[in-house]
Amino acid sequence: MLGKTANGLFWMSRYLERAENIARLVETGQRIALTRLSSSEEEWTSVLRSAGSLNGFSDAYATPNPEAAIDWMLRGQDNHSSIKACISTARQNARLVRTAITGEVWEAVNATYMTATKLLARKVNERDLPSTLAAIRQNTSLVRGMIHGTMLRNDIYDFLRLGTFVERANNTARILDVKYHVLLPSVSAFGSTIDNVQWESILRSVSAGGGFRMEYGAEGGPQEITHFLIFNKKMPRSLAFCVGKIKDNLRYLNAGEPKSSESLRKVMHLEHAYLSHGIDEVFDFGLHDFIVKLLELLTDIAMQIQIDYRAYE
Repeated sequence: MLGKTANGLFWMSRYLERAENIARLVETGQRIALTRLSSSEEEWTSVLRSAGSLNGFSDAYATPNPEAAIDWMLRGQDNHSSIKACISTARQNARLVRTAITGEVWEAVNATYMTATKLLARKVNERDLPSTLAAIRQNTSLVRGMIHGTMLRNDIYDFLRLGTFVERANNTARILDVKYHVLLPSVSAFGSTIDNVQWESILRSVSAGGGFRMEYGAEGGPQEITHFLIFNKKMPRSLAFCVGKIKDNLRYLNAGEPKSSESLRKVMHLEHAYLSHGIDEVFDFGLHDFIVKLLELLTDIAMQIQIDYRAYE
């Protein structure tokens, strides 16, 4: 496969996953802000920081008011990581690899683009925000369904899946980081009713509420939730699950080679060094520091994948 084709597949799926994840971050920020009696500016600053959009937003706006933050993340004209921009870029990549994907996948990507263009043509008001975010999630899920249901299990499929799980792992870490920054002003609130509602919002933002209750019942608290989102290998948005899938797809791509690729070695190092311990060790290390390190390693792995498979040749 040509490196440019592999790169287009990788980034098509990354940008589609990113669009859905930004929608989840916005929903998380909104739910957490509703549990706070004071100003919600701190919550939206943490959401923007976790999305990697804070610097650009600060250049465009003087203060992080909720309305401006939401609009920036949904459709900010100069925000290349907005939902609108991500879906547009995903469609551009899909067009570049049109002959490598099935007609059903292309139609689903195109439908997602047209839906997002219509929904985000103007500023979304607070009343319409939940339905808009739900529509974005449903359309990106449709693309994944078409990939899963119509694509051959070959190198093309592996690069699509790599993009999805690299981006998804990144997002789960960032959503956990939102909670960390929200707690900073009031650590004494840990374990309070408001705090528990916020942790429940984190679970809902990654569609993990039902799965968590199956594993822990109604008694699980913040420590169990954090363990579930980091270490549970059965939860499809946990860090351990995503890293495991990245490893599997790199192994498929590496089949028949005399030695492992550098990207596969880096994934195995991340898994062994950071995802083979207990939740107590994570809190001892520091949740924020742990997340920052994981994000650095995931970024390095994504870059190494592009190097290993000659993405720009």
